[in-house]
Amino acid sequence: MKKLLGVVLGTSVLLAAGCSKNAPEQSNNTKAADAGQPQKIVLASTGSDADIWRYIATLPETKKAGIDLKVQNFTDYVAMNTAIANKEVDANAFQSYAYLVAYNASNEKKIAPVSTTYLEPMGIYSSKYKKVDQFPQGASVAIPNDAANEARALLLLQSAGLIKLKTGFDPAKGTPNDITDNAKKIDIKPIQMATAVRAKNDVDAIVLGNTLAMEGGLNVLKDSIYYEPVDQSTKLNVNIVATADSRKNDPALKKLGELYHTEAVKKYVQEHFAGTKVDVNKPISYLTESK
Repeated sequence: MKKLLGVVLGTSVLLAAGCSKNAPEQSNNTKAADAGQPQKIVLASTGSDADIWRYIATLPETKKAGIDLKVQNFTDYVAMNTAIANKEVDANAFQSYAYLVAYNASNEKKIAPVSTTYLEPMGIYSSKYKKVDQFPQGASVAIPNDAANEARALLLLQSAGLIKLKTGFDPAKGTPNDITDNAKKIDIKPIQMATAVRAKNDVDAIVLGNTLAMEGGLNVLKDSIYYEPVDQSTKLNVNIVATADSRKNDPALKKLGELYHTEAVKKYVQEHFAGTKVDVNKPISYLTESK
């Protein structure tokens, strides 16, 4: 039986057209709430995540929480984090916790998680082979080239028995240089993931996060030849709502995170994503504690 679950993708620097440049600061939001008006929250997202949050914006639970949610569509992951760090938007929802850690390690302006949302699997896909043990010597495997997802992909290849990684491998910043055993001499090719599905037939296998897989018409539970296990080793891959570090305790953003776990949203996610996004309703400490 295949194993289940686990962290998100691409790096460039351009904002999508139409991005908000002057989203309200926290103080202005607080004034709106004090005046009894719905508090406008601008959230950056992309792909299937944006679809979920647009649905959340229509819910009566959202109105009852006093939130007027606007979803800004972005096409670039780094830009979404830059936008919250600069307070151009209030929050974003697209990334795993490991991706956030990797971003903070490379940027002066820090961002922080507000709440957990879900865990979805990263899988190995192949048009040529049905099992990983069928890979020949020198098989080519494409993996994401951004820090967090590159490390995650390498852990997945290790879990599948294709490689071995050094003791103390960094799950947020590890690279192919950390491989200590590669018996089949797998040719690992880090590539930009934004257009990765199109490269699937150009290599023997490709490692994809679930969002990109779904956008390419693939279901990780049915179409992958191997996917992540559900255990402590994959908790860094839990997706989150994030904001600027100075706003991590903003009550309105906390409410926003809670809305993701309503029964209406769980039903929507199950109906539209065939069980490939597993609800994770945990405190932020869950992501950082050792056990």
